[in-house]
Amino acid sequence: MKKVLKWTGIALFALFATLLILGWWMNEPRPKGLPSPEADELAYQMLRAVDKAAWDTTRFVQWDFPGGHDYLWDKSRDRVAVTWKNNRVLLRTQSVTGKAFADGRVLSGAAADQLIRKAWTYFCNDSWWLIAPFKVFDPGTKRSIVTLKDGRKGLMVEYASGGVTPGDAYVWLLDGSGLPVSYKMWVKILPVGGLEFAWDDWQTLRTGAKIAARRKGPWGFSIAGIRGETNLAGMGVGEDPFAGLGE
Repeated sequence: MKKVLKWTGIALFALFATLLILGWWMNEPRPKGLPSPEADELAYQMLRAVDKAAWDTTRFVQWDFPGGHDYLWDKSRDRVAVTWKNNRVLLRTQSVTGKAFADGRVLSGAAADQLIRKAWTYFCNDSWWLIAPFKVFDPGTKRSIVTLKDGRKGLMVEYASGGVTPGDAYVWLLDGSGLPVSYKMWVKILPVGGLEFAWDDWQTLRTGAKIAARRKGPWGFSIAGIRGETNLAGMGVGEDPFAGLGE
């Protein structure tokens, strides 16, 4: 038993040391840039490439995020239905309030508040991975053109507020038309800065907006069931799922 514990300890130490060295090797300092009209124009070019005008007319959005998180979002009313496992939350995204259900039962009190908060956290993260290119002019953002350590130039967007982890920054790498090819991340939840994820498998919603369904990087995943419509009937939904929340 002592030998087993000894070798287990050695293996764990070796794994920790390897991860530490790998993290140090992969870590990239966050680039510095100054906001400029040129950066704003590059951001507008990206918005034209993904058709931000069409996105603004897309009222309802549906998608299935890895991990079993399913969404139906009413953008115009800031309402979203979040479903995972045996839970369902009808969420007001601005006030972080709503109705919570578990196994079909309505929850109340602390249990409801906890589930509503969890749904909001899921929504912030999962909607970001879905629609980040549309958020480059969100309140609290600033944009600059930076040069990465490998010589590539990109559009850095810094978020001073909003979401779950304000202070994060992303550098977008664009093709000649302004369509995102990838981005590099400097975010609080990851100890390594500069991880790069490709954005591909671009899909065009029925409204005309473009959304990338696949991410490839240190880990990869695809977002399934992406749909966008101007009305619920187009989503195949009869009754308004948010009627019980009021206006």
